[in-house]
Order: sequence, then structure tokens, then C-alpha cells
Amino acid sequence: MLQRCLLFVWTILILTTCQTPSSVLPAYSEIPFAERPKNIILMIGDGMSLAQISAAVYSAKDPIFLEQFPVVGLHKTHSHSDLVTDSAAAATAFSTGKKSYNNAVAVDTDTLPLLTIAEQARDLGYAVGLVTTTTITHATPAAFFAHQSNRVYDEKIALDLSECRADLLIGGGQKYFTRRADERDLLKKMRKRGYRTESYFNTDLDETALGDSGKLIYFTADGTPLSVEQGRDYLPFAARFAPMFLERRSDKGFFLMIEGGQIDWGGHSKNGKTVLNETLDFNKAIGNVLRYAAADKETLVIVTADHETGGLAINPGSKRGKLKLAFNTNGHTAQLTPLFAYGPRAELFAGIYDNTAVYRKMQKAYGWR
Repeated sequence: MLQRCLLFVWTILILTTCQTPSSVLPAYSEIPFAERPKNIILMIGDGMSLAQISAAVYSAKDPIFLEQFPVVGLHKTHSHSDLVTDSAAAATAFSTGKKSYNNAVAVDTDTLPLLTIAEQARDLGYAVGLVTTTTITHATPAAFFAHQSNRVYDEKIALDLSECRADLLIGGGQKYFTRRADERDLLKKMRKRGYRTESYFNTDLDETALGDSGKLIYFTADGTPLSVEQGRDYLPFAARFAPMFLERRSDKGFFLMIEGGQIDWGGHSKNGKTVLNETLDFNKAIGNVLRYAAADKETLVIVTADHETGGLAINPGSKRGKLKLAFNTNGHTAQLTPLFAYGPRAELFAGIYDNTAVYRKMQKAYGWR
């Protein structure tokens, strides 16, 4: 009971102290960052390229947190098979440093598995976590631990994830672990391997997830999580919670991927309101990660997107807070995509490079190569 009370108090303190505006962050030049990062947090706004960021800048009341990053680069998003990539091939490029075909989940063009940076970190003794506003089996999170020839194989991806030994998994998709065609209950086996499994199909995480014991898989939906417009608000909390959870899991450091996955869905549906709401929600998560990194001084934060979705444009007649948004497609485009870096070795990410270079730059930042 005492532990639960302390955890509850700790949660309330986090929630209250982390609501301060961006202006209270210390000046970047005044933070004595470590020579190289102990931790890397890779944040992926699915479908969020320059137009989506611009729309957020011109819609938000205050400067968005991306405006505080000292280093900005651009990366080329094309896959091995197409100039216009999909999320699976793009995330595979980030996670493995290799180009593959659209729909590939951490496999090469011959469908052979590729070792991911998350798996390398795990094998070297780092703690590892994945957070998403989609299902945990969706293309982007899947590409960091699963190996499948096609992203549509949710149940196969769930099986891979159940055996991946990640320390923390947060997202939707519980049904792929429990109501499967093969009738296996993957969560039962995960509990035997030391996982705590939590299912809170509401809008926020719960303080009971903050315990120290065991690894954690935390389901936010049986299928797909709600959108921001439907009441989902767990991503900013998860962005505060996950780094603190992982830092207790290993003294060596951690690797964490956080995805704002439904920005992409707004582009696919040509819904400017959804794009803005999801991007601004992702911005809150970025702010909470930056606060952690500024205090920790050993954490490199990378924010980027896998590709652009919708061919979004801000049209003439737009005003701040009242934008006229238009889309030229309901699919992805081949735009160069910005990348923002903050913390130790952030300078590695300046310039224009291929999306596969993100993997190599993260390795170099860690000191692995």
C-alpha cells in the first residue's frame, strides 16, 4: 500500500511539474551535455513532413518544441522498390540501415531478417522500449523487433514481439496476442517470462503501471487506439513515463522509439483537422522528452518522420490559427523529410543524407562504431 501511495504521489508530481511552458527549458548552450549519449530516444511522427510541421507552427499559440532543436537535417525517404516509400520500409531503414521493399518489416530484399538497432541495444545490455499511438504490431514499431515479409501479418508480428525481450511495449493491438487464429495466448507466456501485462482501454495510462518489477506490455486498445479527436491523450504521459521506466531497467542506458502514428492517418483521409490535432499531440510528447533530456544530460533526442502523407499544402488566404489546408493525394509522397536532433552528438545529424544513415549515426553516437 505504501509503495502504491508513493507511486501515486510521484505520478502527480510528474503530471504537475511537466505542464510548464516551453520557455522554462534552459538555453541549449548552457546545458553541460555528456560527451556521448547513454540513451537515445527516436521519435517518429508518421507522415509528418515539413508541411505538417509548418501547419503546427502556424496553429499553435506558443512556439512548438521543434523550434528549440539546435540541429536540423533532411533525409531521403525512398525505399529499395519505390521512390515513394511506405512506413514499413522506412522504419526498416531507420532500424537496420538497409533499404528494403515496401511492406518489408526488418527483412532484406530476399526476405531474410536484418538485425535492428533495438535488438543490438538489447543484446548489449541496454533497456529497450517502443511506444505508439497505433497498434504495437503496426509497421513502424514492428520494424524494430519483428521480422516479416509483409506488414499485414499482425499475428506473426505479435509472436515476434512476444519473444523479443523488450523491456517496455505501449500501444494498441491486444487482440493479436490473445484472440488469435492459432488460439495461443501470447500474454500468458510473456507473464511467465517476467512481463507485467496491463490493459487500460481508456484515454490515459494508470499509475499502477509505474511499478519497478518486471518488464511491461501496456495495451491502450484491443484493436486500434482512439484518435485525439475521440479522446486519446496517453502519448504525452507515455513520453514522460517511458524514459523513467527504462532508466531503472539498466545502468548501461536505453533505446526508446516513440511514434505519433495517426498523423499519417489524417493525411490518408485528407483531414486537416486530424493532421493538426495529431501533430500538436506529438508536440506535447516531444516537449516532455526534451524536459527529460535537458535534466538528464546524457540523452540524445531525434525527431523525424518516415515519409510525408497527403501532399499537404497551406494555401493562400491562410491566417495564423486559421489555415486553409489542401491535399493532393491520399497516399504518401517522396518529399525529403526533416530530422531534428537535441543532446549529446546531435551535430551528427546535420546535412542531407539517406534515411539509412539515421541508423549509422545512432550507432556512432552510442560509440558502437
